Amino acid sequence: MDLNITQENLYLLLPGKMTALAQFYAEDHGCSILEALRKMYSTSLYKDMATESTKLWHFGVTDLYRDI
Repeated sequence: MDLNITQENLYLLLPGKMTALAQFYAEDHGCSILEALRKMYSTSLYKDMATESTKLWHFGVTDLYRDI
């Protein structure tokens, strides 16, 4: 089994990170989780996270949240 993160399997990590980011955002902005998810998936951070070469997937949710 290959345990390396590649562009082809990065999509497996993103939903968990995006959900956690959306939870922080919803709490901070007093909006629903659905609104927060829409916001998270429309950010440039998501686009960058979806690109393996940026290595942003490696960072914790609190570090990523500071970039929003």
